[in-house]
Amino acid sequence: MIAVLGLVVGVVAGILVRPEVPAVVEPYLPIAVVAALDAVFGGLRAMLDGIFDDKVFVVSFLSNVVVAALIVFLGDKLGVGAQLSTGVVVVLGIRIFSNAAAIRRHVFRA
Repeated sequence: MIAVLGLVVGVVAGILVRPEVPAVVEPYLPIAVVAALDAVFGGLRAMLDGIFDDKVFVVSFLSNVVVAALIVFLGDKLGVGAQLSTGVVVVLGIRIFSNAAAIRRHVFRA
């Protein structure tokens, strides 16, 4: 219930405050969101499997976001930012769909 309340408060605060993303961070934000979604789906899968650990989730969440942003940053510095961004999205997308399939199998027993 605390997580749902936090989500509602965060959405309402975002709508009311309307934060602006600095231009320097804009290229990394979509990648960070996809990395965060990967961690969330992984945490949900772990919870359904009965092996969820909050410390592992927090470390996974933060490390996914940082590593994905660093890969894109490195790609930008090397001049191949778009290619590495695509690679990160593909890899994380595969992980998200894999976790979603495991969640579906667990929930629907199919």
